[in-house]
Amino acid sequence: MSTLSGSLRRLLLAPSLLEVTFAARGFPGSPSEVTRRLEAIPQAVVCGFEWGIDARDQWEVERRLSMVEPELRGFAYEGATMAFTVLDAMSGGRGHRTRDLLLGPGQPHIFLTYIGIGFAMARLPRVLWRKVMPDLGGSPYYPTMSWLAVDGYGFDRAYFDTRRWVDEQRVPAPYAWEGSPDYFLRAVDQGIGRALWFIHGARVRDVAAAVGRFASHRQADLWSGVGLAATFAGGGDAGALAVLLREAGEHGPEVAQGVVFAAKARSYSGFVPAHTEVATGALAGLSVRDAVALADDSEVAADASGPVPAYELWRSRVRAHFAGRLVG
Repeated sequence: MSTLSGSLRRLLLAPSLLEVTFAARGFPGSPSEVTRRLEAIPQAVVCGFEWGIDARDQWEVERRLSMVEPELRGFAYEGATMAFTVLDAMSGGRGHRTRDLLLGPGQPHIFLTYIGIGFAMARLPRVLWRKVMPDLGGSPYYPTMSWLAVDGYGFDRAYFDTRRWVDEQRVPAPYAWEGSPDYFLRAVDQGIGRALWFIHGARVRDVAAAVGRFASHRQADLWSGVGLAATFAGGGDAGALAVLLREAGEHGPEVAQGVVFAAKARSYSGFVPAHTEVATGALAGLSVRDAVALADDSEVAADASGPVPAYELWRSRVRAHFAGRLVG
């Protein structure tokens, strides 16, 4: 097992804790308490990945993950899911580690575990992507929220190859995820938007300027990702977030949509940090409870048919709630 796991680490070039720091990535800005808090998030992912690759069984992974503080535990589950996804994909589709994790102890963190699948996609050849999503029939939000895997792929590419994906604004080749190759590009941008919050250390004017450098047709999805990251990961106080909303201008509803999904994910995990409540109020004018209610009331049936994915229909219903209400 140790030989196999060591080979996988070399294959995947799994980063060390130091390699995911903002200084090591070459991100702009000076170190601060905010950047140190944000850096702890990818470091938690790395820990989860290492535990997942080396673990003898799921019980051992679950036990280790339970020792992570609640605010970061979901991110550690991201990393463990990434490891299990790679192991399953490389087993020729015969593995069931990911399914067992997501239907078991990972269920409260289902939104983040989907993102972990996307992290694995960033390190696997596309020919194996058809093997990465397990059948989670009977699980809430499946397959609707599986688009978060594509979001995770976009985040990973922007975080680890910032020059190409942010500075040069690379556009990936479409992929027929859930049969929607065109929407694949939009979901990638949602992940890139989340990454911009980290890359610029939650400095709202720098984040806004980064979004503004992208083509105009991409900015709505980027702003949605920014709103999600600001709410789930934190890093901005109420005053800074008010500036962020003003900078978003006409894209205020997109920011608020990301906020609502982040509040839903935090609530579903069973732990809502104080910064999530602050961001939900500042960026969406709602309490976490009301944001969760809005998400639930706007949900679309997973089997909704039509050219637009149920995920995007759900997002659009949330956005519609804020149309004309948020003034940038």
